[in-house]
Amino acid sequence: MKISSSGKRASSGSPPERLFRAALVVVACSACGGRPAPPAEAPPGASTVPMRPPIEFKFDSLDERPVDAESMRGKTTVMAFVTTGSLPAQAQVDFLAAMAKHDADRVNYAVVALEPRENRELVEIYRKSLALTFPVAMADAQTLAGASAFGDMSVVPVTVVLDREGRIVWRVDGRVVKSDELRRVLRRQ
Repeated sequence: MKISSSGKRASSGSPPERLFRAALVVVACSACGGRPAPPAEAPPGASTVPMRPPIEFKFDSLDERPVDAESMRGKTTVMAFVTTGSLPAQAQVDFLAAMAKHDADRVNYAVVALEPRENRELVEIYRKSLALTFPVAMADAQTLAGASAFGDMSVVPVTVVLDREGRIVWRVDGRVVKSDELRRVLRRQ
C-alpha cells in the first residue's frame, strides 16, 4: 500500500500489477534454489548440514580397527578425506593427530584415503610416516566417485563431523580446518 500526500492509503496498482509483483517475488525467492544459507557463525567454506538420518558406510581399514558407521556411533566422529600427495590434506591430518592425543576418549577420529586400491602400500607408508594413532582406511569406489552418503570429493581435504548417531552435521571442503575451529564445532555436539 502507498500513502498519498493527503495521508490516505492509495492503491499500489491494479490487480494485474499486484499479481505481477507477487509473481516476481516468488521467482526471486525460488532463484536461490531453496537451500538455506549456512548460519552466520559458519566460516567461509564451511557449512552446517540440515539434519538427516544417520549415514551408512564401511571402509577398508589398513589395520584391524573398523572404520564404519556402526563402530563410530556413540561418539562424535571427525573424518578427514585426503590424498597422499596433497600438502593441505597432510596438514589437516596433522591437526587431527594433535587433537586425538587429547580427546580420543571422547571423539572418534579417522582418515579415509581417496586413493585407488593399487595405492594401498603408499597409504600404509603415509600412515606410518605421520605416526597416526587413529584408524586410516581406503575409500570405496562409491566414495571415490562422489556417489556415497559423503557426497562430492573433488577437492581435498574434506573434513566431516558426524554426531553421536552418525549424522553428518558439519563439513568443510578444500581447506585446512585448524584445531580451534574444529573444537568449537565439537563443543556444539
